[in-house]
Amino acid sequence: MCPLFLKGVEFLRIEIKNEFSFILFLSVTLAILIVFDINGTARVALGLPFVLFFPGYALIAALFPARGDIDDIERVALSFGLSIAVVPLLGLMLNYTPWGIRLYPVLLTLLILTILLSVITVYRRNKLSFEERFMVTLNLKTIKWGSFSRLDKILSVALVGTIIFAVGSLYYVATTPKVGEKFTEFYILGPGGKAEGYPRDMKTGEEKEVILGTVNHEHRPVSYTAEVRVNGYVKKRLGPFELNHEGKREETVSFSANEPHENMKVEFLLFKNGESDPYRSLHLWVDVRE
Repeated sequence: MCPLFLKGVEFLRIEIKNEFSFILFLSVTLAILIVFDINGTARVALGLPFVLFFPGYALIAALFPARGDIDDIERVALSFGLSIAVVPLLGLMLNYTPWGIRLYPVLLTLLILTILLSVITVYRRNKLSFEERFMVTLNLKTIKWGSFSRLDKILSVALVGTIIFAVGSLYYVATTPKVGEKFTEFYILGPGGKAEGYPRDMKTGEEKEVILGTVNHEHRPVSYTAEVRVNGYVKKRLGPFELNHEGKREETVSFSANEPHENMKVEFLLFKNGESDPYRSLHLWVDVRE
């Protein structure tokens, strides 16, 4: 074995002046995979650091642009810790927006945050001298565990544990079949195709319309039948019709009443695979006048 290596002399030194070009490249690659709905190990491999490391690293880099602000181990450990703290906070904020916690809003939010912090970091680093700027440096040399401080040892163990957990999570997600919750989405929309404008008042003999929607999330083909009941009497039957997994059907249905009635109950029932008991049910209360 090389004596110089035993003494800890560097024999390979790699410096990356702007690591954010790689981070942004990987982030945009992940976004492209998600937009084009390309699943697989590559998407998971890019998704884990995108959520668990990049946001925290960009934040730490923006806060500590100089080489001597914090050491490398602290920088990496804090990057994981801050990512785990920041991402749920962003999700909480999205929950109170019209977009909600969904795939594309979360992706876009994290991408914008990473880009913004990257720009701030580059700006702050450029204000420092070249010698003071932090750069990702890889030195291949012997590592003497005894030379580490107690804090560095704790952070090193935590970092190794985090990496092992992340790799294990990647393997589990990539190899375990993912079957979501099995259910059928059954809903009513107003005549305009939105969840508003439902008929509340009508005249005798007048017909009112709503849109009845069914979406299959059962992970298998299912045969459905729907009924429209007015005060317990079947007025209309739809189907049977079959939907594959993620199949969707929307149909305009109408109902009427021949006599005045206060708080007339209009029911919409969904039956699955010829079963006699309703699988899903919805209803409206309508006042009928002459």
